[in-house]
Amino acid sequence: MKSQQDQHKALVEAFLPKDLFQYFEITNVSISEEQIQVDLDELNNPPSSHAKIKLVSKGFHAPVIIQDFPIRERAVFLHVRRRKWKEERTGKIVSNSWDTAAKGTRYTKGFASFLKEVFGQLPHRQQ
Repeated sequence: MKSQQDQHKALVEAFLPKDLFQYFEITNVSISEEQIQVDLDELNNPPSSHAKIKLVSKGFHAPVIIQDFPIRERAVFLHVRRRKWKEERTGKIVSNSWDTAAKGTRYTKGFASFLKEVFGQLPHRQQ
């Protein structure tokens, strides 16, 4: 039988865009009365632009929090951690560039589009 954490992950996966899981994996889900917090870590796939360069994994950047569509009146926050690598020869840090949030916001593109359509603009403050 799956643990409660595994069940939460499976349930949240059903609500998030499928293409997200090509690049990220759910590492944790926290559910409270008001919020659902989802931790996403980038998979260990270095940038294709650096395929011929020796890279050394250097962990993750600080997480970025992006708000997504609410689920059953609970705010949904995605805590996204992107990986970083160091070019062995130059010491330069490189990362993949993901276009997950709407420009100038901390909302997913789909959620920002929905809010603009409903309200005509984006709220100035996130929950």
